[in-house]
Amino acid sequence: MDATLAPADLEEALSGLDGWSVVDGRLHRELLFADFAAAFGFMVQVALAAEKLDHHPDWSNSWNRVTIDIVSHDAGGITARCVELARRVSVAAGPWAGLGE
Repeated sequence: MDATLAPADLEEALSGLDGWSVVDGRLHRELLFADFAAAFGFMVQVALAAEKLDHHPDWSNSWNRVTIDIVSHDAGGITARCVELARRVSVAAGPWAGLGE
């Protein structure tokens, strides 16, 4: 099982994750896309990255909006693997980053 990050380590990790915050003990980000197809295409990219990491986000999609929360349920908090998934989400969001945020 992964260990949760110490507060200082989490703060440092967040400094390198634009658009992310901690909400209710989870890494949190909301993205707005041009339309449903763009949002869904982004979600497919994230799903593939999550499978490779064997770490899956809690997320929702409503038309062009995707809300993502990442936490390790096993560890009971945010781990290095959570941060890595958030980093990969940000890479996948690259073409849309900041749209409507």
